[in-house]
Amino acid sequence: MTNSSPFDFTPQPTGDADLLTQLEFLPGLKEILMLRQVHALEHATVWVLSASYPGESFMGSSSRRNQDNEGLGGMSTAEGFYLYGRVNSQHLLRSVRIAKERLTSGEWDLAVHPRCGTNLSVGVLLTAGFAFGMSFLLPKGPIEQAIGLGIATAAAASVAPDLGSLTQRYLTTAIPFNLEVEEVTVNQDLWGRPAHFVRVRWRQD
Repeated sequence: MTNSSPFDFTPQPTGDADLLTQLEFLPGLKEILMLRQVHALEHATVWVLSASYPGESFMGSSSRRNQDNEGLGGMSTAEGFYLYGRVNSQHLLRSVRIAKERLTSGEWDLAVHPRCGTNLSVGVLLTAGFAFGMSFLLPKGPIEQAIGLGIATAAAASVAPDLGSLTQRYLTTAIPFNLEVEEVTVNQDLWGRPAHFVRVRWRQD
């Protein structure tokens, strides 16, 4: 017999579906839940693409941190995600399906990505907060304030990566138990560079 704890953050396959059923009267809830799942799928797809097709990802290291393809970028929506970069459409579709399978099978770390905008946002907020605090703690002279700003920036830079990863894991992403991949279409960004859109739908069993 296993003990369930109210602080157990293990992803549950029916968690989002149950929440939507209980709180379906809240406007926009389904879109928020979907966006979090799409966000995780976007991250995992980039990891899988980089590892599976090194010729496209321009990298071939076996280390996950070094497998990140900086030539790829993404943007999630409640209907799917855009992937920017030169990628074969069939490779992308295959990678999306593999990513979903691996995520829902327990490889939850794939939902977190070091280049996610969440990390940047967390870093900016931390820097602003630390700088605001230092400005009150230190004398108002320009030298003291400049030193305080430097300390705040260094402190934020050291904390932001870990806090950003935690924010992704528990707030801005969710395991895509309820997503069904529909199609991958070729697209372009505003500058005419190659892009794809991976369309998904909500599946509630």
